Amino acid sequence: MRPRLRTMVTCGVLAAAALLAGCERPPMDSVQRGYRGLGMVEVYNPRLVSAQVAANQPPEVVPAVPEGGPLATTVFKNVQVLNDLSVGEFTRLMVAITNWVAPKEGCLYCHAADDLASDAVYTKVVARRMLQMTRHINSDWKTHVADTGVTCYTCHRGEPVPANLWYTETGTLRAGGMSAGSQGQNHPGLQVGLTSLPSDPFTRLILRNDEIRVASTTALPAGNPRNIKDTEWTYALMMHMSKSLGVNCTYCHNTRSFFDWDGSTPQRGTAWYGIRMVRDLNVAYLDPLGPVYPPDRIGAAGDSPKLNCTTCHQGAYKPLFGASMLTDYPALGGPVKPTAAAADTPPAK
Repeated sequence: MRPRLRTMVTCGVLAAAALLAGCERPPMDSVQRGYRGLGMVEVYNPRLVSAQVAANQPPEVVPAVPEGGPLATTVFKNVQVLNDLSVGEFTRLMVAITNWVAPKEGCLYCHAADDLASDAVYTKVVARRMLQMTRHINSDWKTHVADTGVTCYTCHRGEPVPANLWYTETGTLRAGGMSAGSQGQNHPGLQVGLTSLPSDPFTRLILRNDEIRVASTTALPAGNPRNIKDTEWTYALMMHMSKSLGVNCTYCHNTRSFFDWDGSTPQRGTAWYGIRMVRDLNVAYLDPLGPVYPPDRIGAAGDSPKLNCTTCHQGAYKPLFGASMLTDYPALGGPVKPTAAAADTPPAK
């Protein structure tokens, strides 16, 4: 074979390999979620779904304890959140949380060895706030989590620090007029589906309250202030949500008209509340923890770690594919009404 021809063939093979690398090996599967046609169909890779199912199994339940008994506050000091639980249920929940968050490190990941009541370890201060946040989610955001709820395991999955957190990106200014600030573009990130869209849509859209809608509702409208840059932020967030849940855009939208609510699925409403829930949690619980964290837990912009859709969903359309751990740990759903035995226990002297 002539050298030039050999070179052309080699280039052709490499080009074909690069093109096919972006495709998925069949067979694929699809689920019709709305009107017939391509407007509302979900395409799945059974191999990927199988891996996601295996990675989203809930852990074994800590055996239940008998009801009643003295309140935890009569035995333990400095109990500020779970002060409505009996000693037995309090201890059971602490064992479960240790298994969910720090199975290798144990109790001393949050507690001082010489004084369990001490707040000297910063992780205990953070954990207390996270317990308050978990109860807040399960009590006040049923519009998103329904009765399935969440637990510490939903995000942590056996790790002290959840795998999917984010910080505000500081970016790098460059010479070049309009291109001086890249806004995180052209640096494909997993958080936005490996696209070249802005890699940090979170600061604007799920920390701040910037408007997500960019589409106009009428033809050739006058007065719509949204521009291409706004659209790129919105698309980046949508790509993030799609990847986080392991679904197509059609899980929530009818591609006939993305902005039209009448043709959308009920899941779009659930997602609408989810965006607002995440904003609430980031603003009220996570971002204010910045002064508590040591320097190695703080981002380049000086901010604390925050959550997004992937933090809980981790590739599943419902966290843990809808398995409700809250039924086994109802204390995380909100304050528990003391049993008669616990309520009648006199306070410690």
